[in-house]
Amino acid sequence: MNKVNVGVIGVGAMGYNHARVYYRLEEANLMAISDITKGTLAKVSKKYDAQGFVDYENILEMPEIEVVSVCVPTTHHYNVVMDAIDHGKHVLVEKPIAFTLNEAKEMVSAAKKKGVKLGTGHVERFNPAIQKAKELIENDVIGDVVSASAKRVGPFPPRIKDVGVTIDLAIHDLDVMYYLFSEPVAEVYATMGSILEKCEFEDHAEIMTKFDSGITGILEVNWLTPYKRRELEITGTDGIISVDYIDQSIDVYGKFAQDVKINHEEPLKEEIRSFLKSIVNDEEPEITGEDGIYALRTVLAAMKSSREHAPVKLNGD
Repeated sequence: MNKVNVGVIGVGAMGYNHARVYYRLEEANLMAISDITKGTLAKVSKKYDAQGFVDYENILEMPEIEVVSVCVPTTHHYNVVMDAIDHGKHVLVEKPIAFTLNEAKEMVSAAKKKGVKLGTGHVERFNPAIQKAKELIENDVIGDVVSASAKRVGPFPPRIKDVGVTIDLAIHDLDVMYYLFSEPVAEVYATMGSILEKCEFEDHAEIMTKFDSGITGILEVNWLTPYKRRELEITGTDGIISVDYIDQSIDVYGKFAQDVKINHEEPLKEEIRSFLKSIVNDEEPEITGEDGIYALRTVLAAMKSSREHAPVKLNGD
């Protein structure tokens, strides 16, 4: 596989990990990074031997750079991604794809018109435990899926300043359920609230979803729990699959004992490797801009449900 020249825009949090992975991957050549915090910029550029710029436009103007990861705060995704597309760069943007649906749709449309690839960073799809769970479901190990229950809780992350827990955390499990069941949410009902004074947005959410076939999904997310927990349980007519995202482990309970073996890998590494492969082979990214739109649409519907104290139907517009 040929090396792809890349740049990372925003290296304060998740972007730091993008830079780290690109630097270590044989498939990538990390050339430049950008961040508005000069101290962070200097530290990361030195550690990963990359040119550092406060103004990300400098990266976009480098003709040798083919791909950029956009890891800036969500409210800035649209401007940065559109600039990158305008410069002919392939873009891997961290979730959520954008702050609004209109922004996301414009980004996807612009990428198609420019002939560049736009991928969305829904990293949990690349968790080996989730990929194994999908394999088990498709092999009817637990029969027909009836419901799924997710718990994604932990302490408040001070770095998050522009969105609440729904967009930051719930979007992961909504996307994972979509991926596992291969069908969209038809209706969503949610309750949310804010308890922490230091958080400007909702810090806990309880979300119930109904998928097209009737499968029910239940999510609990918060920034109130003193420990981190990332779990998913899938109930079928013949058994249960229990996933621990953090341990990358699975327990299967059903008619027959299951010895589930998982090869542990860093999900972000697999996500980035997959996106680079799509560039080299001129294929659709595994997680497209349209997937990003779906996930954003679903979390925004959940937030609307909470505001209106009523279920919200999703029609796919």
